[in-house]
Amino acid sequence: MAQLDTTEKLTILADAAKYDASCSSSGGKKRDSRGGKGMGSTTGGGICHAYAPDGRCISLLKILLTNSCIFDCHYCINRKSSNVRRARFTAKEVVDLTLDFYSRNYIEGLFLSSGIIHTPNYTMEQIVEVARSLREDHDFRGYIHLKTIPDADPELVAQAGRHADRVSINVELPTASGLRKLAPEKSETRIEGAMGTMRTAIEDGADARRRYRSAPRFAPAGQSTQMIIGADAATDRDIVARAATLYSRFALRRVYYSAFSPIPHASAVLPLKRPPLMREHRLYQSDWMVRFYSYTPDEVGAAVDPETGMLPLDIDPKLAWALRFREHFPVDVNRAPREALLRVPGLGPKAVRAILTARRWRRLRMEDIARLTVSVKKLRLFIITDDWKPVMLADRADLRTLAAPKAVQFELFAA
Repeated sequence: MAQLDTTEKLTILADAAKYDASCSSSGGKKRDSRGGKGMGSTTGGGICHAYAPDGRCISLLKILLTNSCIFDCHYCINRKSSNVRRARFTAKEVVDLTLDFYSRNYIEGLFLSSGIIHTPNYTMEQIVEVARSLREDHDFRGYIHLKTIPDADPELVAQAGRHADRVSINVELPTASGLRKLAPEKSETRIEGAMGTMRTAIEDGADARRRYRSAPRFAPAGQSTQMIIGADAATDRDIVARAATLYSRFALRRVYYSAFSPIPHASAVLPLKRPPLMREHRLYQSDWMVRFYSYTPDEVGAAVDPETGMLPLDIDPKLAWALRFREHFPVDVNRAPREALLRVPGLGPKAVRAILTARRWRRLRMEDIARLTVSVKKLRLFIITDDWKPVMLADRADLRTLAAPKAVQFELFAA
């Protein structure tokens, strides 16, 4: 590997990390350096956010330790057989970069992942050393998210949890068959075993904190995972079911979805085109339906196309479910329980709370709902108010056309 300066390494390894979507800093422990101790903060003002070309907000230094790898996963641009420019940071270089970027007010913390070099244990040791040095040598109090390696020794993974706010272990692909086909060197059993061990360690750490205030924190922001969408034949129904299983078995904070991107010199087993980015967006919406709207995975699965198993791209999955199960609508906003209101397309948890509060004092009319929500255009087809009852609309065969958002033609030379 040619000798590169730090700037060149950063260019290569920051670009290589862009495929990792799971870099949210939500749920981290609140720490700051007021009082003259330590460096960094996870809260308060003074945090600058950068925006990636695709619009995602990035407030962490998001890099790989190295993009070299001994594995040859078909979908990965950094796979062993890939003809990409390689680079590698030392643990000290990552520490220095993090502190330098933080002191310049560019970031609020670090997201660190890596290809596998030499052995999984050796790579995990280097990742842990970065976090250990930041916490112990420099008293860094910002956010740290470490991507751990399921094949590494459990004690090394546990050390990552002692220093990081959040840890994550990627399941890579939604199905076991997809993993065997596209990443034969990785094992679903080992991945899930590592996730189970991490869940136990996080719960033990939380229990120790409840019993003893002096007990050290262990990954207080929990663990997350990521799966690649569109690289294998998994349908949206498969993905929703898989995500629900991961949430229940491993108490994950988040499942992230990353649309597959075609890579140079790709394997013949990979699709030639990337899936629509809207598919990734619809999966995130379905994820919220299960987590915050009390839908079961089977109910979300009922919103997919019966033949293809895919969620519709032109309407959101909540609207798709409502159109398929019209017998649940319209909902009377003056009488319906919270669970029924949450299923109305266009109503979110905040709007439902406002409706439940307002109706204690008066019967609600459509004009009241308009003040409590962003728009009544979609939801007016699915609700009853004191002055509105869509009896004729509810039985119309073209209800989807009425409910779906209208396509907008943008002007080429518009300002």
